[in-house]
Amino acid sequence: MKKWYAVIGDPIHQSMSPFMHDQWLEEQKLDATYIPHHIRPEHLGEAVESLKRLGCSGWNVTVPHKTAIIPLLDEIDETAKKMNAVNTVEVLPDGKLKGYNTDGSGFVYALEEKFGPACSKGNVLVIGAGGAAKGICFGLLNKGYGPITITNRTLETAEELAAQLPQADVLSLKEAEQEIGKFDLIVQTTSVGMNFADAGMPLNPASIQAGTIVADIIYNPLETAFLRVARENGAKTINGVGMFVHQGAIAFEKWTNLPPNTEKMIEKITEKLGGISC
Repeated sequence: MKKWYAVIGDPIHQSMSPFMHDQWLEEQKLDATYIPHHIRPEHLGEAVESLKRLGCSGWNVTVPHKTAIIPLLDEIDETAKKMNAVNTVEVLPDGKLKGYNTDGSGFVYALEEKFGPACSKGNVLVIGAGGAAKGICFGLLNKGYGPITITNRTLETAEELAAQLPQADVLSLKEAEQEIGKFDLIVQTTSVGMNFADAGMPLNPASIQAGTIVADIIYNPLETAFLRVARENGAKTINGVGMFVHQGAIAFEKWTNLPPNTEKMIEKITEKLGGISC
């Protein structure tokens, strides 16, 4: 019987996961396919039941279902518990469903693939305090990065995230912009700059120190205004393609026990998006 995998979300048309996973399935010569499913929040419960009944072998979870799906699963791993969010579901041999969160690990893998292990384990500034920021903070701390400082438009949200981390500091966006030169790694996790290279910046990185590593998890456009200004001021930059690929690769390997080619996929997605990876 042909295996199949899926991604669920609302919306789902923008997802590049089907392109990526179908390429990997073909490369590994697996008789399987990967299907996007548009699932509205009110139908999540019946959708999960349908995926089980129809024999789906595993699926990815995107917004807005990452937290809502947790009560529908049989178990979740420790990282997903800490984050209160799941982006990958594995169907275990006994039919039970186990949830994982691969976002933070995916980010660190991408970072170290480009810049090498322990590339910047000094002061870290994380811009944003949503689900992506949370996953990245945990991923960085698990790999020995830090200390971490969080900045966000809503300071209270940054403080809530900082309270869940060991010894994290909080700055306002204005303060972070003034102190940006003291950070060795800066990670932009908000949606500011998405879809348009001139769509604005969460803060101005012009005072950044040359050689600082600056990441933006957005990958459309491949270079946001934030990354461009940072690069023009001497920073080493990385966009969100690598994180997207690596978080998907972790899921793929859980489902198939086969490691996919991440380097080749980063090139393919970058080419598909019409640019040169940064």
